[in-house]
Amino acid sequence: MSLKEIYDAVLEYEDDDVEELVKAELSAGTDPQTILEEGLVAPLDDVGERFSEGTLFVPEMLMAADAVKVGLDILRPILAATGAKPIGTVIIGTVKGDLHDIGKNLVSMVLEGAGFEVVDLGTDVDPNRFVEAAQEHNADIVALSALLTTSMGEMERAVQTIISAKADSALNVKVMIGGPPLNDEYAAKIGADAYGRDAPAAVEAARSFVQA
Repeated sequence: MSLKEIYDAVLEYEDDDVEELVKAELSAGTDPQTILEEGLVAPLDDVGERFSEGTLFVPEMLMAADAVKVGLDILRPILAATGAKPIGTVIIGTVKGDLHDIGKNLVSMVLEGAGFEVVDLGTDVDPNRFVEAAQEHNADIVALSALLTTSMGEMERAVQTIISAKADSALNVKVMIGGPPLNDEYAAKIGADAYGRDAPAAVEAARSFVQA
Protein backbone atom coordinates (compact mmCIF):
# COMPACT_ATOMS: atom_id res chain seq x y z
CA MET A 1 0.00 0.00 0.00
CA SER A 2 1.13 3.53 -0.62
CA LEU A 3 -0.13 7.10 -0.59
CA LYS A 4 0.36 7.13 -4.36
CA GLU A 5 -2.34 4.47 -4.63
CA ILE A 6 -4.79 6.72 -2.79
CA TYR A 7 -3.76 9.60 -5.03
CA ASP A 8 -4.39 7.49 -8.13
CA ALA A 9 -7.70 6.15 -6.80
CA VAL A 10 -8.98 9.72 -6.38
CA LEU A 11 -7.98 10.57 -9.94
CA GLU A 12 -9.75 7.39 -11.12
CA TYR A 13 -12.88 8.27 -9.10
CA GLU A 14 -12.75 4.93 -7.26
CA ASP A 15 -14.61 5.63 -3.99
CA ASP A 16 -14.40 2.05 -2.72
CA ASP A 17 -10.67 1.87 -3.40
CA VAL A 18 -10.10 5.17 -1.58
CA GLU A 19 -11.94 3.85 1.47
CA GLU A 20 -9.99 0.59 1.48
CA LEU A 21 -6.62 2.24 0.89
CA VAL A 22 -7.08 4.95 3.53
CA LYS A 23 -8.00 2.32 6.11
CA ALA A 24 -4.98 0.24 5.09
CA GLU A 25 -2.63 3.20 5.49
CA LEU A 26 -4.06 3.93 8.92
CA SER A 27 -3.57 0.27 9.91
CA ALA A 28 0.01 0.48 8.69
CA GLY A 29 0.59 3.41 11.05
CA THR A 30 0.77 6.21 8.48
CA ASP A 31 0.13 9.64 10.00
CA PRO A 32 -3.49 10.72 9.27
CA GLN A 33 -2.38 14.25 8.37
CA THR A 34 0.07 12.82 5.83
CA ILE A 35 -2.70 10.70 4.32
CA LEU A 36 -4.88 13.80 4.07
CA GLU A 37 -2.24 16.01 2.48
CA GLU A 38 -0.47 13.56 0.17
CA GLY A 39 -3.26 11.11 -0.58
CA LEU A 40 -6.36 13.31 -0.76
CA VAL A 41 -5.48 17.01 -1.07
CA ALA A 42 -2.63 16.59 -3.56
CA PRO A 43 -4.80 14.93 -6.25
CA LEU A 44 -7.38 17.69 -5.88
CA ASP A 45 -4.67 20.18 -6.80
CA ASP A 46 -3.98 18.03 -9.87
CA VAL A 47 -7.70 18.00 -10.68
CA GLY A 48 -7.81 21.79 -10.37
CA GLU A 49 -4.90 22.20 -12.79
CA ARG A 50 -6.52 19.87 -15.33
CA PHE A 51 -9.81 21.72 -15.00
CA SER A 52 -8.10 25.06 -15.60
CA GLU A 53 -6.37 23.61 -18.66
CA GLY A 54 -9.69 22.36 -20.03
CA THR A 55 -8.67 18.68 -19.99
CA LEU A 56 -11.10 17.77 -17.21
CA PHE A 57 -14.66 18.97 -16.66
CA VAL A 58 -17.20 19.54 -13.87
CA PRO A 59 -18.61 15.96 -13.76
CA GLU A 60 -15.10 14.54 -13.32
CA MET A 61 -14.28 17.16 -10.70
CA LEU A 62 -17.40 16.21 -8.77
CA MET A 63 -16.48 12.52 -8.92
CA ALA A 64 -12.97 13.25 -7.67
CA ALA A 65 -14.39 15.39 -4.86
CA ASP A 66 -16.77 12.57 -3.93
CA ALA A 67 -13.83 10.15 -3.74
CA VAL A 68 -11.95 12.57 -1.49
CA LYS A 69 -15.02 12.93 0.72
CA VAL A 70 -14.99 9.16 1.36
CA GLY A 71 -11.45 9.46 2.67
CA LEU A 72 -12.24 12.60 4.65
CA ASP A 73 -15.14 10.89 6.40
CA ILE A 74 -12.68 8.29 7.70
CA LEU A 75 -9.94 10.74 8.67
CA ARG A 76 -12.04 13.56 10.15
CA PRO A 77 -12.77 11.97 13.56
CA ILE A 78 -9.20 10.71 13.84
CA LEU A 79 -7.73 14.12 13.08
CA ALA A 80 -10.16 15.75 15.52
CA ALA A 81 -9.10 13.33 18.25
CA THR A 82 -5.43 14.20 17.70
CA GLY A 83 -6.21 17.90 18.03
CA ALA A 84 -5.32 18.68 14.42
CA LYS A 85 -6.75 22.05 13.51
CA PRO A 86 -8.19 23.11 10.16
CA ILE A 87 -6.24 25.76 8.26
CA GLY A 88 -9.28 28.02 8.37
CA THR A 89 -13.07 28.13 8.67
CA VAL A 90 -15.36 28.96 5.75
CA ILE A 91 -19.07 29.76 5.92
CA ILE A 92 -20.65 28.96 2.57
CA GLY A 93 -24.13 29.23 1.11
CA THR A 94 -26.24 30.22 -1.88
CA VAL A 95 -27.75 33.69 -1.55
CA LYS A 96 -31.41 34.38 -0.80
CA GLY A 97 -33.79 33.63 -3.66
CA ASP A 98 -31.45 31.12 -5.33
CA LEU A 99 -31.96 27.38 -4.76
CA HIS A 100 -29.05 26.09 -6.87
CA ASP A 101 -26.34 24.21 -5.02
CA ILE A 102 -24.21 22.11 -7.40
CA GLY A 103 -21.43 24.70 -7.63
CA LYS A 104 -21.62 25.46 -3.92
CA ASN A 105 -21.43 21.77 -3.03
CA LEU A 106 -18.41 21.27 -5.25
CA VAL A 107 -16.57 24.23 -3.74
CA SER A 108 -17.47 22.99 -0.26
CA MET A 109 -16.00 19.55 -0.90
CA VAL A 110 -12.83 20.90 -2.49
CA LEU A 111 -12.32 23.41 0.35
CA GLU A 112 -12.77 20.67 2.92
CA GLY A 113 -10.34 18.48 1.03
CA ALA A 114 -7.84 21.33 1.13
CA GLY A 115 -7.99 21.36 4.93
CA PHE A 116 -10.67 23.94 5.71
CA GLU A 117 -13.53 23.50 8.11
CA VAL A 118 -16.62 24.23 6.04
CA VAL A 119 -19.99 25.26 7.47
CA ASP A 120 -22.58 24.88 4.70
CA LEU A 121 -25.72 26.95 5.24
CA GLY A 122 -27.44 25.52 2.17
CA THR A 123 -29.48 27.57 -0.32
CA ASP A 124 -31.76 30.61 -0.12
CA VAL A 125 -29.71 32.02 2.76
CA ASP A 126 -30.68 35.35 4.31
CA PRO A 127 -27.78 37.84 4.51
CA ASN A 128 -28.01 38.09 8.28
CA ARG A 129 -27.63 34.31 8.57
CA PHE A 130 -24.18 34.56 6.97
CA VAL A 131 -23.18 37.13 9.58
CA GLU A 132 -24.58 35.06 12.47
CA ALA A 133 -22.79 31.92 11.29
CA ALA A 134 -19.50 33.78 10.79
CA GLN A 135 -19.70 35.12 14.33
CA GLU A 136 -20.78 31.78 15.79
CA HIS A 137 -17.94 29.84 14.19
CA ASN A 138 -15.30 32.59 14.31
CA ALA A 139 -14.94 32.19 10.56
CA ASP A 140 -12.09 33.41 8.40
CA ILE A 141 -14.06 33.49 5.15
CA VAL A 142 -17.65 33.80 3.98
CA ALA A 143 -18.26 32.32 0.52
CA LEU A 144 -21.41 33.34 -1.34
CA SER A 145 -22.77 31.48 -4.36
CA ALA A 146 -25.32 32.46 -7.02
CA LEU A 147 -26.33 30.86 -10.29
CA LEU A 148 -29.08 33.19 -11.49
CA THR A 149 -28.58 36.65 -12.94
CA THR A 150 -31.65 37.66 -10.94
CA SER A 151 -29.73 36.76 -7.76
CA MET A 152 -27.03 39.37 -8.32
CA GLY A 153 -28.97 41.97 -6.35
CA GLU A 154 -29.20 39.59 -3.39
CA MET A 155 -25.50 38.85 -3.74
CA GLU A 156 -24.72 42.54 -3.40
CA ARG A 157 -27.08 42.85 -0.44
CA ALA A 158 -25.42 39.92 1.31
CA VAL A 159 -21.93 41.33 0.74
CA GLN A 160 -22.97 44.76 2.02
CA THR A 161 -24.59 43.19 5.10
CA ILE A 162 -21.34 41.38 5.91
CA ILE A 163 -19.26 44.52 5.30
CA SER A 164 -21.55 46.49 7.65
CA ALA A 165 -21.22 43.81 10.30
CA LYS A 166 -17.43 43.98 9.99
CA ALA A 167 -17.57 47.72 10.60
CA ASP A 168 -19.95 47.42 13.56
CA SER A 169 -18.38 44.48 15.39
CA ALA A 170 -15.22 42.44 15.83
CA LEU A 171 -16.15 40.30 12.82
CA ASN A 172 -13.05 39.86 10.68
CA VAL A 173 -13.77 37.84 7.56
CA LYS A 174 -12.89 37.86 3.91
CA VAL A 175 -15.80 37.63 1.46
CA MET A 176 -15.59 35.45 -1.65
CA ILE A 177 -18.29 35.22 -4.32
CA GLY A 178 -18.81 32.72 -7.11
CA GLY A 179 -21.25 31.74 -9.83
CA PRO A 180 -21.70 31.94 -13.62
CA PRO A 181 -23.18 35.46 -13.81
CA LEU A 182 -20.37 37.00 -11.75
CA ASN A 183 -16.80 38.10 -12.48
CA ASP A 184 -13.83 39.93 -10.95
CA GLU A 185 -15.18 43.33 -11.92
CA TYR A 186 -18.52 42.65 -10.23
CA ALA A 187 -16.75 41.40 -7.10
CA ALA A 188 -14.75 44.62 -6.90
CA LYS A 189 -17.85 46.71 -7.57
CA ILE A 190 -19.84 45.25 -4.65
CA GLY A 191 -16.90 45.13 -2.25
CA ALA A 192 -16.13 41.39 -2.20
CA ASP A 193 -12.53 40.40 -1.55
CA ALA A 194 -12.35 37.78 -4.29
CA TYR A 195 -14.24 36.09 -7.11
CA GLY A 196 -13.77 32.35 -7.55
CA ARG A 197 -14.37 31.53 -11.20
CA ASP A 198 -14.31 27.83 -10.35
CA ALA A 199 -13.62 25.51 -7.39
CA PRO A 200 -9.80 25.48 -7.78
CA ALA A 201 -9.73 29.29 -7.96
CA ALA A 202 -11.88 29.49 -4.84
CA VAL A 203 -9.47 27.23 -2.96
CA GLU A 204 -6.48 29.28 -4.14
CA ALA A 205 -8.12 32.49 -2.92
CA ALA A 206 -9.11 30.91 0.39
CA ARG A 207 -5.58 29.68 0.99
CA SER A 208 -4.17 33.14 0.25
CA PHE A 209 -6.49 34.66 2.86
CA VAL A 210 -5.49 32.36 5.70
CA GLN A 211 -1.79 32.51 4.82
CA ALA A 212 -1.67 36.29 4.61
